[in-house]
Amino acid sequence: MSSDETIRVRGVVSASKGAPTTVETVLIPPPGPRDVIVEVQACGVCHTDMAYRDGGINDEYPFLLGHEAAGIVERVGSDVTHVEVGDYVVLNWRAVCGSCRACRRGRPWYCFDTFNASKPMTLEDGTELTPALGIGAFADKTLVHELQCTKVDPGTDPAVAGLLGCGVMAGLGAAINTGAVTRGDSVAVIGCGGVGDAAIAGARLAGANTIIAIDRDPQKLQWAKEFGATHVIVAAADTDIVEAVQELTDGNGADVVVDAVGTPKTYETAFYARDLAGTVVLVGVPTPEMRLEMPLVDFFSRGGSLKSSWYGDCLPERDFPMLTDLYQQGRLPLDKFVSARIGLDEIESAFSAMESGDVLRSVVVL
Repeated sequence: MSSDETIRVRGVVSASKGAPTTVETVLIPPPGPRDVIVEVQACGVCHTDMAYRDGGINDEYPFLLGHEAAGIVERVGSDVTHVEVGDYVVLNWRAVCGSCRACRRGRPWYCFDTFNASKPMTLEDGTELTPALGIGAFADKTLVHELQCTKVDPGTDPAVAGLLGCGVMAGLGAAINTGAVTRGDSVAVIGCGGVGDAAIAGARLAGANTIIAIDRDPQKLQWAKEFGATHVIVAAADTDIVEAVQELTDGNGADVVVDAVGTPKTYETAFYARDLAGTVVLVGVPTPEMRLEMPLVDFFSRGGSLKSSWYGDCLPERDFPMLTDLYQQGRLPLDKFVSARIGLDEIESAFSAMESGDVLRSVVVL
Protein backbone atom coordinates (compact mmCIF):
# COMPACT_ATOMS: atom_id res chain seq x y z
CA MET A 1 0.00 0.00 0.00
CA SER A 2 1.35 3.42 -0.98
CA SER A 3 2.02 5.83 1.88
CA ASP A 4 -0.06 8.49 0.14
CA GLU A 5 -3.05 6.24 -0.60
CA THR A 6 -6.49 6.99 0.84
CA ILE A 7 -7.95 4.03 2.76
CA ARG A 8 -11.60 2.97 2.68
CA VAL A 9 -12.98 1.31 5.80
CA ARG A 10 -16.31 0.60 7.49
CA GLY A 11 -17.34 3.01 10.24
CA VAL A 12 -20.36 3.66 12.47
CA VAL A 13 -21.76 7.11 11.71
CA SER A 14 -24.32 9.24 13.52
CA ALA A 15 -25.73 11.52 10.83
CA SER A 16 -28.26 13.60 12.76
CA LYS A 17 -29.59 14.11 16.29
CA GLY A 18 -31.33 11.03 17.64
CA ALA A 19 -31.27 9.15 14.34
CA PRO A 20 -30.15 5.50 14.41
CA THR A 21 -26.49 4.99 13.59
CA THR A 22 -25.48 3.40 10.30
CA VAL A 23 -22.40 1.62 9.01
CA GLU A 24 -20.88 3.69 6.21
CA THR A 25 -17.77 3.72 4.06
CA VAL A 26 -15.24 6.05 5.65
CA LEU A 27 -12.24 7.51 3.84
CA ILE A 28 -9.02 7.86 5.81
CA PRO A 29 -6.46 10.23 4.26
CA PRO A 30 -2.71 9.62 4.35
CA PRO A 31 -1.39 10.50 7.82
CA GLY A 32 0.02 13.96 8.45
CA PRO A 33 3.57 14.33 9.83
CA ARG A 34 2.59 13.36 13.39
CA ASP A 35 -0.51 11.27 12.61
CA VAL A 36 -0.86 7.50 12.69
CA ILE A 37 -3.37 5.05 11.27
CA VAL A 38 -4.40 2.37 13.75
CA GLU A 39 -6.03 -0.92 12.82
CA VAL A 40 -8.75 -1.20 15.45
CA GLN A 41 -9.05 -4.60 17.10
CA ALA A 42 -11.74 -3.79 19.67
CA CYS A 43 -13.74 -0.78 20.85
CA GLY A 44 -16.06 -0.50 23.85
CA VAL A 45 -19.56 0.99 23.63
CA CYS A 46 -19.68 3.94 26.03
CA HIS A 47 -22.50 6.24 27.20
CA THR A 48 -20.55 9.08 25.60
CA ASP A 49 -21.10 7.56 22.15
CA MET A 50 -24.83 7.54 22.79
CA ALA A 51 -24.63 11.13 24.01
CA TYR A 52 -22.96 12.11 20.73
CA ARG A 53 -25.76 10.42 18.78
CA ASP A 54 -28.43 12.18 20.83
CA GLY A 55 -26.88 15.66 20.66
CA GLY A 56 -25.70 15.69 24.26
CA ILE A 57 -22.11 16.68 23.40
CA ASN A 58 -22.38 19.12 20.48
CA ASP A 59 -24.08 19.43 17.09
CA GLU A 60 -21.05 18.83 14.85
CA TYR A 61 -22.72 16.05 12.86
CA PRO A 62 -21.97 13.68 11.28
CA PHE A 63 -20.01 11.86 13.97
CA LEU A 64 -17.76 8.85 13.59
CA LEU A 65 -18.49 7.14 16.89
CA GLY A 66 -16.31 4.98 19.14
CA HIS A 67 -13.39 5.88 21.39
CA GLU A 68 -12.59 3.06 23.89
CA ALA A 69 -10.24 1.23 21.57
CA ALA A 70 -7.13 -0.90 21.27
CA GLY A 71 -5.33 -1.88 18.10
CA ILE A 72 -2.15 -2.06 16.05
CA VAL A 73 -0.30 0.88 14.53
CA GLU A 74 -0.42 0.33 10.75
CA ARG A 75 1.01 3.53 9.20
CA VAL A 76 2.87 6.51 10.64
CA GLY A 77 3.53 10.06 9.48
CA SER A 78 6.96 11.34 8.54
CA ASP A 79 7.75 12.92 11.92
CA VAL A 80 6.31 10.28 14.25
CA THR A 81 8.69 9.12 16.98
CA HIS A 82 6.31 8.10 19.78
CA VAL A 83 5.20 4.80 18.21
CA GLU A 84 6.23 2.48 15.40
CA VAL A 85 4.38 0.32 12.91
CA GLY A 86 3.33 -2.87 14.67
CA ASP A 87 3.01 -1.36 18.16
CA TYR A 88 0.01 -2.51 20.20
CA VAL A 89 -1.71 0.56 21.62
CA VAL A 90 -4.71 1.81 23.58
CA LEU A 91 -6.15 5.04 22.17
CA ASN A 92 -6.64 7.98 24.49
CA TRP A 93 -8.28 11.38 24.26
CA ARG A 94 -5.80 13.14 26.53
CA ALA A 95 -2.69 13.57 24.40
CA VAL A 96 -1.11 16.22 26.61
CA CYS A 97 0.59 19.16 24.95
CA GLY A 98 3.33 19.77 27.53
CA SER A 99 3.23 23.54 27.14
CA CYS A 100 -0.16 24.90 28.30
CA ARG A 101 -0.48 26.52 31.73
CA ALA A 102 -1.64 23.24 33.34
CA CYS A 103 1.25 21.26 31.87
CA ARG A 104 3.79 23.95 32.82
CA ARG A 105 2.53 23.82 36.42
CA GLY A 106 3.06 20.05 36.60
CA ARG A 107 -0.65 19.19 36.27
CA PRO A 108 -0.81 17.61 32.80
CA TRP A 109 -3.99 15.71 33.67
CA TYR A 110 -5.72 19.11 33.32
CA CYS A 111 -4.13 19.80 29.90
CA PHE A 112 -6.10 22.45 28.00
CA ASP A 113 -4.67 21.82 24.53
CA THR A 114 -4.63 18.12 23.74
CA PHE A 115 -3.62 16.80 20.32
CA ASN A 116 -5.78 15.24 17.61
CA ALA A 117 -5.17 14.13 14.02
CA SER A 118 -4.25 16.93 11.62
CA LYS A 119 -6.62 15.78 8.86
CA PRO A 120 -10.32 14.86 8.82
CA MET A 121 -11.75 11.50 7.91
CA THR A 122 -14.67 11.81 5.49
CA LEU A 123 -17.61 10.07 3.91
CA GLU A 124 -17.35 9.08 0.25
CA ASP A 125 -19.01 12.35 -0.83
CA GLY A 126 -16.32 14.37 0.97
CA THR A 127 -18.39 15.25 4.06
CA GLU A 128 -16.02 15.68 6.99
CA LEU A 129 -16.64 13.48 10.02
CA THR A 130 -16.25 14.56 13.64
CA PRO A 131 -14.55 11.67 15.46
CA ALA A 132 -15.95 10.96 18.93
CA LEU A 133 -13.52 12.40 21.48
CA GLY A 134 -11.07 12.90 18.65
CA ILE A 135 -10.79 9.16 18.04
CA GLY A 136 -13.64 7.64 16.00
CA ALA A 137 -12.89 3.96 16.53
CA PHE A 138 -16.12 2.16 15.63
CA ALA A 139 -14.26 1.49 12.41
CA ASP A 140 -11.85 -1.01 10.90
CA LYS A 141 -9.13 1.64 11.14
CA THR A 142 -8.89 5.21 12.39
CA LEU A 143 -6.60 8.24 12.16
CA VAL A 144 -5.23 9.83 15.34
CA HIS A 145 -2.29 11.89 16.57
CA GLU A 146 0.72 9.83 17.65
CA LEU A 147 0.34 10.99 21.26
CA GLN A 148 -3.17 9.54 21.34
CA CYS A 149 -1.52 6.11 21.20
CA THR A 150 -0.33 4.52 24.44
CA LYS A 151 1.74 1.35 24.17
CA VAL A 152 0.71 -1.47 26.52
CA ASP A 153 1.51 -5.16 27.01
CA PRO A 154 0.63 -6.83 23.68
CA GLY A 155 -0.56 -9.92 25.56
CA THR A 156 -3.61 -8.02 26.83
CA ASP A 157 -6.94 -8.89 25.22
CA PRO A 158 -7.92 -5.88 23.02
CA ALA A 159 -11.52 -6.04 24.28
CA VAL A 160 -10.16 -5.53 27.78
CA ALA A 161 -7.35 -3.07 27.07
CA GLY A 162 -9.53 -0.72 25.05
CA LEU A 163 -11.83 -0.06 28.00
CA LEU A 164 -9.01 1.85 29.68
CA GLY A 165 -9.50 4.47 26.97
CA CYS A 166 -12.49 6.00 28.75
CA GLY A 167 -15.04 4.56 31.20
CA VAL A 168 -12.94 2.13 33.19
CA MET A 169 -10.12 4.64 33.49
CA ALA A 170 -12.62 7.30 34.57
CA GLY A 171 -13.85 5.16 37.45
CA LEU A 172 -10.50 3.78 38.53
CA GLY A 173 -8.98 7.23 38.40
CA ALA A 174 -11.87 8.80 40.31
CA ALA A 175 -10.99 6.58 43.26
CA ILE A 176 -7.20 6.36 42.99
CA ASN A 177 -6.18 9.69 41.43
CA THR A 178 -8.93 12.18 42.28
CA GLY A 179 -10.22 10.68 45.51
CA ALA A 180 -6.74 9.60 46.66
CA VAL A 181 -8.20 6.52 48.35
CA THR A 182 -5.61 4.81 50.50
CA ARG A 183 -5.20 1.86 52.87
CA GLY A 184 -7.85 1.64 55.55
CA ASP A 185 -10.24 4.14 53.97
CA SER A 186 -13.98 3.70 53.77
CA VAL A 187 -15.46 4.37 50.32
CA ALA A 188 -19.03 4.61 49.05
CA VAL A 189 -19.87 4.52 45.35
CA ILE A 190 -23.25 5.74 44.09
CA GLY A 191 -24.17 4.14 40.77
CA CYS A 192 -22.69 0.75 39.90
CA GLY A 193 -22.50 0.69 36.13
CA GLY A 194 -19.16 0.41 34.38
CA VAL A 195 -17.71 3.62 35.81
CA GLY A 196 -18.96 2.97 39.33
CA ASP A 197 -17.69 -0.61 39.36
CA ALA A 198 -14.33 0.64 38.11
CA ALA A 199 -14.25 3.03 41.08
CA ILE A 200 -14.97 0.07 43.35
CA ALA A 201 -12.15 -1.90 41.75
CA GLY A 202 -9.86 1.09 42.19
CA ALA A 203 -10.79 1.47 45.86
CA ARG A 204 -10.07 -2.19 46.43
CA LEU A 205 -6.75 -1.91 44.62
CA ALA A 206 -5.82 1.07 46.81
CA GLY A 207 -6.49 -0.89 50.01
CA ALA A 208 -9.82 0.49 51.22
CA ASN A 209 -11.26 -1.55 54.09
CA THR A 210 -14.95 -0.76 53.64
CA ILE A 211 -16.33 -0.38 50.11
CA ILE A 212 -20.06 0.33 49.89
CA ALA A 213 -21.91 -0.08 46.59
CA ILE A 214 -25.18 1.84 46.16
CA ASP A 215 -27.63 1.26 43.31
CA ARG A 216 -31.31 0.58 42.62
CA ASP A 217 -30.58 -2.54 40.55
CA PRO A 218 -29.85 -5.77 42.49
CA GLN A 219 -27.99 -7.19 39.46
CA LYS A 220 -25.62 -4.22 39.43
CA LEU A 221 -25.01 -4.66 43.15
CA GLN A 222 -24.13 -8.29 42.53
CA TRP A 223 -21.62 -7.20 39.90
CA ALA A 224 -20.25 -4.63 42.35
CA LYS A 225 -19.42 -7.41 44.82
CA GLU A 226 -17.35 -9.11 42.13
CA PHE A 227 -15.25 -5.96 41.82
CA GLY A 228 -14.63 -5.65 45.55
CA ALA A 229 -17.65 -4.14 47.28
CA THR A 230 -17.80 -5.29 50.90
CA HIS A 231 -21.33 -3.99 51.48
CA VAL A 232 -24.28 -3.06 49.28
CA ILE A 233 -27.22 -0.69 49.73
CA VAL A 234 -30.33 -1.02 47.59
CA ALA A 235 -31.40 2.53 46.77
CA ALA A 236 -35.13 1.94 47.24
CA ALA A 237 -37.61 4.79 47.61
CA ASP A 238 -37.81 4.26 51.38
CA THR A 239 -34.05 3.89 51.94
CA ASP A 240 -32.19 6.63 53.81
CA ILE A 241 -28.87 6.17 52.04
CA VAL A 242 -26.97 8.63 54.22
CA GLU A 243 -28.07 6.81 57.35
CA ALA A 244 -27.26 3.44 55.80
CA VAL A 245 -23.72 4.55 54.92
CA GLN A 246 -23.23 5.92 58.42
CA GLU A 247 -24.34 2.62 59.95
CA LEU A 248 -21.64 0.84 57.96
CA THR A 249 -18.94 3.33 58.97
CA ASP A 250 -19.29 3.50 62.77
CA GLY A 251 -21.75 6.39 62.46
CA ASN A 252 -19.25 8.64 60.70
CA GLY A 253 -19.87 8.46 56.98
CA ALA A 254 -17.38 7.37 54.33
CA ASP A 255 -13.95 8.91 53.88
CA VAL A 256 -14.54 9.13 50.13
CA VAL A 257 -17.88 9.09 48.29
CA VAL A 258 -17.85 8.71 44.50
CA ASP A 259 -20.93 9.93 42.62
CA ALA A 260 -20.92 7.93 39.40
CA VAL A 261 -24.44 9.07 38.43
CA GLY A 262 -24.20 12.86 38.36
CA THR A 263 -27.60 14.26 39.36
CA PRO A 264 -28.44 16.86 42.01
CA LYS A 265 -30.01 14.16 44.19
CA THR A 266 -27.06 11.77 44.02
CA TYR A 267 -24.59 14.59 44.60
CA GLU A 268 -26.49 15.80 47.67
CA THR A 269 -26.54 12.23 48.97
CA ALA A 270 -22.79 11.92 48.38
CA PHE A 271 -22.18 15.21 50.18
CA TYR A 272 -23.97 14.15 53.36
CA ALA A 273 -22.88 10.49 53.25
CA ARG A 274 -19.21 11.40 53.72
CA ASP A 275 -17.43 11.83 57.03
CA LEU A 276 -16.65 15.32 58.33
CA ALA A 277 -13.77 16.63 56.20
CA GLY A 278 -14.33 13.71 53.82
CA THR A 279 -14.10 13.84 50.05
CA VAL A 280 -16.80 13.84 47.38
CA VAL A 281 -15.76 12.91 43.84
CA LEU A 282 -18.16 13.68 41.00
CA VAL A 283 -17.44 11.47 37.98
CA GLY A 284 -20.99 11.00 36.65
CA VAL A 285 -21.72 13.63 34.00
CA PRO A 286 -24.62 16.05 34.72
CA THR A 287 -26.69 17.61 31.98
CA PRO A 288 -26.53 21.40 31.48
CA GLU A 289 -29.96 22.15 32.91
CA MET A 290 -29.32 20.49 36.30
CA ARG A 291 -29.16 22.77 39.35
CA LEU A 292 -28.11 22.14 42.96
CA GLU A 293 -29.73 23.86 45.94
CA MET A 294 -28.17 23.24 49.34
CA PRO A 295 -27.48 25.34 52.46
CA LEU A 296 -24.19 27.14 51.97
CA VAL A 297 -23.45 26.84 55.69
CA ASP A 298 -23.21 23.05 55.28
CA PHE A 299 -20.37 23.49 52.80
CA PHE A 300 -18.58 25.62 55.36
CA SER A 301 -19.26 23.54 58.45
CA ARG A 302 -18.52 20.10 57.02
CA GLY A 303 -15.20 21.02 55.40
CA GLY A 304 -13.35 18.48 53.31
CA SER A 305 -12.97 18.34 49.54
CA LEU A 306 -15.48 18.48 46.72
CA LYS A 307 -13.82 17.32 43.51
CA SER A 308 -14.75 16.62 39.92
CA SER A 309 -12.92 13.86 38.08
CA TRP A 310 -12.38 14.30 34.34
CA TYR A 311 -11.07 11.11 32.73
CA GLY A 312 -10.07 9.95 36.19
CA ASP A 313 -7.36 12.65 36.31
CA CYS A 314 -5.27 10.14 34.39
CA LEU A 315 -2.05 10.33 32.47
CA PRO A 316 -2.36 7.61 29.83
CA GLU A 317 1.39 7.05 29.50
CA ARG A 318 1.63 6.51 33.25
CA ASP A 319 -1.64 4.75 33.99
CA PHE A 320 -2.50 2.50 31.02
CA PRO A 321 0.67 0.36 31.17
CA MET A 322 0.43 0.09 34.95
CA LEU A 323 -3.21 -1.03 34.85
CA THR A 324 -2.65 -3.60 32.11
CA ASP A 325 0.26 -4.97 34.12
CA LEU A 326 -1.99 -5.30 37.17
CA TYR A 327 -4.53 -7.08 34.99
CA GLN A 328 -1.86 -9.50 33.76
CA GLN A 329 -0.91 -10.17 37.39
CA GLY A 330 -4.50 -11.07 38.25
CA ARG A 331 -4.88 -8.10 40.60
CA LEU A 332 -7.36 -6.09 38.50
CA PRO A 333 -10.32 -7.98 36.97
CA LEU A 334 -10.71 -5.87 33.82
CA ASP A 335 -12.17 -8.82 31.91
CA LYS A 336 -15.27 -8.74 34.14
CA PHE A 337 -16.31 -5.46 32.51
CA VAL A 338 -16.79 -7.15 29.12
CA SER A 339 -20.41 -8.32 29.08
CA ALA A 340 -20.81 -8.93 25.34
CA ARG A 341 -18.68 -9.00 22.20
CA ILE A 342 -20.50 -7.63 19.16
CA GLY A 343 -20.03 -6.55 15.55
CA LEU A 344 -20.06 -3.07 14.00
CA ASP A 345 -23.68 -3.46 12.92
CA GLU A 346 -24.91 -4.09 16.48
CA ILE A 347 -24.26 -0.64 18.01
CA GLU A 348 -27.93 0.33 18.33
CA SER A 349 -28.79 -2.88 20.19
CA ALA A 350 -25.75 -2.29 22.42
CA PHE A 351 -27.06 1.20 23.25
CA SER A 352 -30.41 -0.34 24.22
CA ALA A 353 -28.73 -2.94 26.43
CA MET A 354 -26.69 -0.23 28.10
CA GLU A 355 -29.78 1.91 28.79
CA SER A 356 -31.65 -1.04 30.29
CA GLY A 357 -28.71 -1.96 32.54
CA ASP A 358 -28.27 -5.41 31.04
CA VAL A 359 -24.53 -4.98 30.44
CA LEU A 360 -21.51 -3.27 31.92
CA ARG A 361 -19.82 -2.97 28.54
CA SER A 362 -20.54 -4.28 25.09
CA VAL A 363 -17.36 -4.37 23.03
CA VAL A 364 -17.12 -4.25 19.25
CA VAL A 365 -14.55 -6.83 18.16
CA LEU A 366 -13.04 -6.42 14.70
